[in-house]
Amino acid sequence: MAKKTYFIAGTDTDAGKTVVTAGLLAAANNQGLSTIGLKPVSAGCAVTEDGLRNGDALLLQDTASIKLSYEQVNPIAFEPPIAPHIAAVQEGRQLSADRLAAYCRGTLMQPADFVLIEGAGGWRVPLNQREMLSALPKMLGTDVILVVGMKLGCLNHALLSAEAIARDGLKVAGWVANRIDPDMNCYQENLDTLKGFFRAPLLGEVPHLDDPAPQAVAEYLNIAHVVA
Repeated sequence: MAKKTYFIAGTDTDAGKTVVTAGLLAAANNQGLSTIGLKPVSAGCAVTEDGLRNGDALLLQDTASIKLSYEQVNPIAFEPPIAPHIAAVQEGRQLSADRLAAYCRGTLMQPADFVLIEGAGGWRVPLNQREMLSALPKMLGTDVILVVGMKLGCLNHALLSAEAIARDGLKVAGWVANRIDPDMNCYQENLDTLKGFFRAPLLGEVPHLDDPAPQAVAEYLNIAHVVA
């Protein structure tokens, strides 16, 4: 099987990108596929004896079937939970799409059936004064899986995100409805509205879970459209 590589984008911060990414990896593992999960840049890391560690990146590292070093999974890490470009300025470091793409390409040389590259925040997250993180999937030539955080306001966020992805010349290969607000009013009506607007297949509806472990999330996902 040819390697399938996707960039995981969210409609907003806390839309559930990591939960869904780990669930997709687990679903692929269940089908006997070899998997890799990457989070090229993270902000909001704990200081450990081994260096800065991000909980989301650790989950992807642990869930993927191919065990990579932490530095391969998350090459750029910042301690404060703020926008990456602001954290970079505060630390006197430079972020660039070229640098992130180079890190990813190096890891992508590892043979794998299914590779997911998780973004940070929403689609238009700045890397510096000229570039946004959305430049990374363009450089890598990957299709996008969009995670829609199902809550009040999700329609605007989802449709604007899909519009921006298309404007950048990329394809939304599939989307996931992740119910982050268990008390969301008119959930089904909002979901039906998105189904009407999106041409891409719905890969699954993830309910609000008290313990969103990767295997639990995988039960609600159908990856047939993105592994075929």
